[in-house]
Amino acid sequence: MNQRLKGKKAIVTGGGSGIGAAISQRFAEEGANLTILDLDEVNGRNIADALDGQYIRCDVADEQSVSDAFSQLDDPSPSILVNNAGIAHIGEITSTCPEDFDRVMRVNVRGPYLCSRAALPSMLEQGKGTILNLASVAAQLGIADRFAYSTSKGAVYSMTLSIARDYVKRGIRCNCLCPARVHTPFVDNYLKDNYPGKEAAMFAELEATQPIGRMAKPDEIAALAAYICSDEAAFVTGAAFDIDGGFTLLK
Repeated sequence: MNQRLKGKKAIVTGGGSGIGAAISQRFAEEGANLTILDLDEVNGRNIADALDGQYIRCDVADEQSVSDAFSQLDDPSPSILVNNAGIAHIGEITSTCPEDFDRVMRVNVRGPYLCSRAALPSMLEQGKGTILNLASVAAQLGIADRFAYSTSKGAVYSMTLSIARDYVKRGIRCNCLCPARVHTPFVDNYLKDNYPGKEAAMFAELEATQPIGRMAKPDEIAALAAYICSDEAAFVTGAAFDIDGGFTLLK
């Protein structure tokens, strides 16, 4: 690695597993001073310890938990925030109960709002900073049986544009990633729970939905995240990066 993030304080929410863990690892390899915020204490602490970073238990949907977490940050002040923490939900509007809808909104929308709101004051003091939100191709396309999830990621996309516009003249950049399906433990567990004995066939079916012929690897998402959060991307703000194996070609 060329240490593009050396000397930068980076916070990764949900950094203990899946895409977040890959981003955490890549950022550490790029020289970042890493802090992981995660509700899962075991995974979050294990990844942080392995990467010589800081772990803070945090429920991103809870205002007090976020405030407490940011008050515990090691020096220096954060210059990078990756809003990665999120949850999935399967169902169309009539099969999505209000409780599930609210739960998805709290984590996927309220979480990035609270964490960005907590990170911005120190970034503004420094006169620079970058926020990267994890959106999804679901923010821009109609995906069947993903009503609450797609709605939440559409909000994240709009949040990205709003923050970018409000702070572009104050040294803050804000962008988002829009991945298609990524092969994480979530996918494997979903197939195990819902298609016992048919995991391989269903996995192949899921991969075939990507025109490129496979799902993304978490490391590929992390590589793009590292570029966007580095000074090499200093001219990039208010952008949504499709990283989808050609999925949006189908729209």
